[in-house]
Amino acid sequence: MKILILNGSPTPNGNTIALANAFKEGAESKGHDVTLVNVAHKNIKGCMACNFCHNAGNGTCVQKDDMQEIYPLIQDADMIVFASPIYYFIMSAQLESVIHRFYAINAPEKAKYSALLLSSYSPNVYTGAIAQYKDMIAYMGMTDRGIVTADHTTNKTPEKLAEARALGESL
Repeated sequence: MKILILNGSPTPNGNTIALANAFKEGAESKGHDVTLVNVAHKNIKGCMACNFCHNAGNGTCVQKDDMQEIYPLIQDADMIVFASPIYYFIMSAQLESVIHRFYAINAPEKAKYSALLLSSYSPNVYTGAIAQYKDMIAYMGMTDRGIVTADHTTNKTPEKLAEARALGESL
């Protein structure tokens, strides 16, 4: 299975990438092809709601930025993993820009599965992001394979990284 991890954290050695790398390690150990993209370090603008993609663009976004590198990865993936820190109760703006730009393609062509990896400092701040994720994947016709959350008491602990790794191994 081809798995695409979209990491929305701008912190190169932070808690979110630790979860993403553990998941990747677990999935690769079972023979899956995993691509991890650090979208926070890409030049990706938000959707302009111009509807070019649904009219003259025929599924192509009018904006020519780094999202053009990510669209083929999205369309080729069998599974998409959304990894993000929680910033004030929602996923990072960098990952949100990518999610908003899914509008051009409406839904991935092949992806049937998804997962969510969230880190934060505070506990009990995941409700909004999880609700958005569940509504989004339902709309796109994907099945959730698991959600891992970590806060300041569990970030980067062996137990939490093992949970993310086990999720990757379970596929």
